[in-house]
Amino acid sequence: MTTGTPPPTAPKRSRARTFVPLGIAAWLVLEIWLLTVVASATSGLLVVLLLVGGLLLGGYVIKRAGRRAFRNLTETFKEQQSGAAPTAAKGGGEGNALTMLGGLLLIIPGFVSDALGLLCLLPPVRKSVTRFAERSLDKRMRAAGGGALGDAFQQARIHYPDGKVVPGEVIREDGSAAHPPRDDRGPRPPLTP
Repeated sequence: MTTGTPPPTAPKRSRARTFVPLGIAAWLVLEIWLLTVVASATSGLLVVLLLVGGLLLGGYVIKRAGRRAFRNLTETFKEQQSGAAPTAAKGGGEGNALTMLGGLLLIIPGFVSDALGLLCLLPPVRKSVTRFAERSLDKRMRAAGGGALGDAFQQARIHYPDGKVVPGEVIREDGSAAHPPRDDRGPRPPLTP
C-alpha cells in the first residue's frame, strides 16, 4: 500500500544538457557530409591535403599566439620587478584567446571548423568579439552586484600599483587603535621588503 505521498520528481534537465549533444552530433554529421561532397567533387587526395594543411596552419597559429602571450607575460613580470609603471600590451596583445581558438578550430578536421577558425583570425572579427565579450561580462558583473568575483576584481584594483599588502592595524591620530589588539594572535612576523 502507498502512504499517499507523491513520488519524488527528478529535477528538470537543463537546456544545455539537451541541446549541446544534439548540436555536436549535427556538427559532426555536417562535417562528414561536407568532406564526402568535396571528395566526390574533386578527389580524396585533395581532401587529405586540405585537412593536413589545416592541421599545420592551426599548429603554427597556436604556437605563434602562445609565444606572443608568453612574451607579454614576461614583459609584464619584468616591468613589475623593476618597479616601472605597467604599460599597455604591445603588438596587439588583445585577442590571443581568439587566435588560439582559431588555431584549434583549424586543427580539428573539417571544413566548417576551418572556416570558423579562419574567421577567428581576422582582426575585425577578433575586435568585435572581444568588445562583445567585455560588455557581456561587465553587464553580468553589474547585474550580480559584485559578489565574490566582483570583490576579487575590486581587490585586484586596490592593490594593483605595487601588489604589496601589509597586515597591520590602524592607529588613529588621537593614539587609540581602531581595533584593540588581541592576545591570542601571537607575535607578528617582521615586515620585510
